[in-house]
Amino acid sequence: MNGECLICKAPLEYLSEDVEMECSVCRRKEQSKTRCVNGHYVCSACHTAGIDSMFGVCLSETSKDPAAILNRLMKLPFCHMHGPEHHILVGAALLTAFHNAGGDIDLLRALPEMKRRGQGVPGGSCGFWGACGAGISAGIFISILTGSTPLSGEAFGLANRMTARSLEAIGAIGGPRCCKRDSYLSLLEAIDFVKEHFGVEMEKPEIVCGFSRQNNQCLGKRCPFSGADHPAG
Repeated sequence: MNGECLICKAPLEYLSEDVEMECSVCRRKEQSKTRCVNGHYVCSACHTAGIDSMFGVCLSETSKDPAAILNRLMKLPFCHMHGPEHHILVGAALLTAFHNAGGDIDLLRALPEMKRRGQGVPGGSCGFWGACGAGISAGIFISILTGSTPLSGEAFGLANRMTARSLEAIGAIGGPRCCKRDSYLSLLEAIDFVKEHFGVEMEKPEIVCGFSRQNNQCLGKRCPFSGADHPAG
């Protein structure tokens, strides 16, 4: 079994309701449903420490392939197998690929905004909210792209439709959650959505997951991104 707790590598457990937890890293106290079986808790801020390194990667990228960009980001030291960092990285990869494909976006301003908004989506939202943060991240991407606000018209609709398409794809596979799988599914839906609604064509690759052996709950061959290294599932 791969270690899931960032402190002791023990498996995680999910509680039925929020309880007060103290972060084992920064000692901040907050309400959460998630901890390891030994009682350790790591807050989202500590879980995503180092994520600012994504800015240099994205701003130096030339690829039009959001999956290739995302893979580079997910291999950086701050990114774990699962975690709320994916709620930022999906949108960041899409913004970068969109820009490189000729899309009209100020990437230098858009990436920090993606980080700010993505940080507001907590870990575990996939199971507790019925809205995976990777799918929401794709919706945030469209919201930033269009300048959508709660008072917008068409832009409001497009952002919500993007999230809905991502969540439909994620829900069709079912659980347990996999942040890598759900991120890839969201990217693929966003590539098609952007081509349909904005006429910008990002590259759409054949994705084969290289993270399966790090995931204790991998679906194996039931995963649409299964490759030779996948367990049987």
